[in-house]
Amino acid sequence: MQRMEFIQDEVLRMTWLSHLLRLALEKLGLNVDSRIGGSLHFFLYDCVKITIYLCVLIFFISYLQSFFPPERTKKILGHFRGLSANLVAALLGTVTPFCSCSSIPIFMGFTAAGLPLGVSFSFLISSPMVDLGSLVLLSGIFGIRIAFVYVLLGLCLAVIGGVVIEHLGMENEVEDILRGLPVVEQDIPTLSFKERLSYAKEQVKTTFRKVILYILVGVGIGSLIHNWIPKAWVLSLLGAKNPFGVILATLVGIPMYADIFGTIPIAESLLLKGAELGTVLSFMMGVTTLSLPSMIMLRKVIKPKLLGIFIGICVVGIILIGYLFNALQTVLPL
Repeated sequence: MQRMEFIQDEVLRMTWLSHLLRLALEKLGLNVDSRIGGSLHFFLYDCVKITIYLCVLIFFISYLQSFFPPERTKKILGHFRGLSANLVAALLGTVTPFCSCSSIPIFMGFTAAGLPLGVSFSFLISSPMVDLGSLVLLSGIFGIRIAFVYVLLGLCLAVIGGVVIEHLGMENEVEDILRGLPVVEQDIPTLSFKERLSYAKEQVKTTFRKVILYILVGVGIGSLIHNWIPKAWVLSLLGAKNPFGVILATLVGIPMYADIFGTIPIAESLLLKGAELGTVLSFMMGVTTLSLPSMIMLRKVIKPKLLGIFIGICVVGIILIGYLFNALQTVLPL
C-alpha cells in the first residue's frame, strides 16, 4: 500500500517537483499562497511536469509504434472479423497518435485498403481518446483506478461505436476521394534497435514542437481557473448542483483543439475548484475526440450523414460516461 502511494504521489503526481518549485519561489520572496504566486507556482509546476511526461511517454510510445506501422496494423486487422476486429482496432488505437487530426490519415488508409468501415471507426474513436499517454497522465492526476476505468470505458465506446456504424451499412456515405485513394502495398519495414531509438527520439522532437504551444495555453488557462476564478462559479456550472454539467462540459469541449497534454491542466484546475469528476472527464473526451479541426478534416472524406452519426455516437457515449463517473465518484475516490 505504501509503495502504491509512493508511486502515485512521487512518481505520477511528482509531488517532489511541486515542493521544490514552492521552495524556489519562496526563496525569491514570492508568497505562493497569494494569487500571483499561486498562479506562477501552478504554471511552472504543470509546465515542467507535463514536459517530462511528454518526452518520456512519446519516446516510449513511439518506440512501440515502430513495431506497428500502418502496413502491419492493416495486416493484423485483416485477420479478424466481427466484434473481435473492432476490439483489436480499438486496442491498436492505444499505441497510435495522440490527437484526432493525426489519426484521420491512418483511418483513411485503413478504409481505402478495404477494411470494414466500422473497424476503421473503432480505431478512429480509440486513438485520441485512450492512448497509453492518457493512461499515465490520468493516473498522475486522478489516480490509477480512475485512469483504468476511463480507458476501459473509452475502449467500450470505440468498440460499440464501430459496431453500430457497421450495422447501419454506411459504406455509401464515404466520399469518392476516399474510394479513389490508391492502395500501395509496401513491405513492412524491419528496423534495428538503433533505428527504433532514432525514430522515437525524432518523434519526441517533432511532437514537442507541435504541442508546446497548446501546453502553455492549457497550463495558462488552468492557472487562471485555479487561482482567479471563484469556486462558486465552477460549482454552479460544473458541480453536483447542476444536472446538466456533463452536457455543458462536453459541448464546450468539442469546438476546442488540444491533445491530452494541453487538456490535463484545465481539467485538473476544474476538479480542484469543485467540478465533478465525470464532468471534467467528459470535457477532456470532447476536446480530444471531437475537435473542430479534426471534424473538418473528416468531412472531406465522409459524407454529412455518416459524420453526423459518428459525432452523435461519440457525444452520447461521452455524456453517458460522464454521468457514470459522477455516479461512481464516491466509489472511486481521488
